[in-house]
Amino acid sequence: MLNCRYSLYLKKIDSKGFMSENLIHALSLLLLAGFVFPAVVVGQKSSAPVAAKRYSRLVIRNATIVDGSGKPAAGPFDIVVENDTIAEIVALDPVAAAGGTAKRPAPGDVEIDAAGKYVLPGLINLHGHTQDERGGQPQPVEYCTKMWLACGITTVRDVGAFGKTLAWRERSAKNELAAPRIFAYGVFPGAKTPDEARAKVREIKQAGYDGIKLFGVDRDIMAAMLDEAKKNGMRVAHHTGVEETNAWDDIKFGTTSIEHWYGIPDAAIPSGRQNFPADYNYNNEVDRFRYAGRLWREADWDRLLKLFDAMIEAGVAWDPTLDIYEASRDLQRAQTNPAFKDFLHPVLEDYFRPNPANHGSYFIGWTSTDEAYWKENYRIWMKALVEFERRGGLVGAGEDAGFIYQMYGFGLIRELELHQEAGFHPLKVIQHVTTNNAKILGQEDRLGRLRAGYKADLIVVNGNPLENFKVLYPTGVETIRDGKVYQTGGIEWTIKDGIPFHVPDLVKDIREMVAKARQGR
Repeated sequence: MLNCRYSLYLKKIDSKGFMSENLIHALSLLLLAGFVFPAVVVGQKSSAPVAAKRYSRLVIRNATIVDGSGKPAAGPFDIVVENDTIAEIVALDPVAAAGGTAKRPAPGDVEIDAAGKYVLPGLINLHGHTQDERGGQPQPVEYCTKMWLACGITTVRDVGAFGKTLAWRERSAKNELAAPRIFAYGVFPGAKTPDEARAKVREIKQAGYDGIKLFGVDRDIMAAMLDEAKKNGMRVAHHTGVEETNAWDDIKFGTTSIEHWYGIPDAAIPSGRQNFPADYNYNNEVDRFRYAGRLWREADWDRLLKLFDAMIEAGVAWDPTLDIYEASRDLQRAQTNPAFKDFLHPVLEDYFRPNPANHGSYFIGWTSTDEAYWKENYRIWMKALVEFERRGGLVGAGEDAGFIYQMYGFGLIRELELHQEAGFHPLKVIQHVTTNNAKILGQEDRLGRLRAGYKADLIVVNGNPLENFKVLYPTGVETIRDGKVYQTGGIEWTIKDGIPFHVPDLVKDIREMVAKARQGR
């Protein structure tokens, strides 16, 4: 029996309103096979959007949606964006539409046909660095920001912001810079006394920063700093380091999120400190990262579980940035990324080369033994991360790119792949990089979900990221059909704050930027 939704189409086939039994039978077979007939939309045909321009009404048709909440994909839907907000999401399937005929939204000023594509919330990069130089050499900030947009990133928490970052934040908000939305976290500069720590927090607040990035500090300074941050409504991202403090202090004083993982295994070592050799020097990055790869093996699992439960009770989130240390476990893979050919800016390439003067460029005398330890480190780290979420912990996703062979945007997509490697279901991985990250930012009521009333941050993907996260890379993926190799994938549209950016155009700009910089050398 054909449902009433499709009877509209059948009546239009014959001008007299009649259909043959053969035609009805044929159409019934198509419906049973899952064929979806496009609904008729009355009104003039809308054109495709012009990139980097906000419209009063943008409609995305026939989308399969992954909404960011952890629910399975569903579709087809029409999505209506009005100015900077998701106004309406209409289910086209009659069952999802409560058994009735789906009434499709009226045409938009512009429309995007998402048939055969997946639409997700814009990705949130919880650990980014907006950079216009590396190692003292200028590099266009547009290279960084367009790379982010090309990888579907609509929001970045910049944990290392400075004066220029505040200007870029405003330019992005005004659509004067092609860039994600920026939350600027100013770096806590250190303090000699608790009173000085409080004063510096107030200075960061008055300067207009959205939050604070904290590195390792002494316990009394940390206590005063976090107390003052709470009084001023400032969230704190903590790169713990090897210091007097560890994750127990984050729990006690109320850190928002622990970045990377220093401080977590340290807090579960029975002796209270990692077994460093006598000649270890923390300020020598070869030493620092070599022995960081031997840290997780010293943590006691039962102590870790108690620590996780305390972190969860205190609301301390974990942003692991699995991608940024990956070169330590497989240096050759990191150095020979095929995407470097078209996307690696020569200034960033220079910065990546082993050089004690550049943070994270520590691969001097790196050995197979170092890689073996780091492979073990990842196995334990990933197991711990999965257990943290299983017990109720909040896991985020960030990239920390611009260091250690990770390019902007590409690093976050690699982070998603590594979350999947750790054992998280792809739906949970998408939740980490959307809903969870929005919670850690304190923006869960307006960002991170594909939901009516939320900010219009969306990505339209040529492929199914739940099947293969590689479809999110600007490089796309190769697939074989009928014995032939095709290039597919890639994000088609990144929509930030209701403003659509056409990713193929962004990719063209980036490639030209990189090629021109290389020619200039």
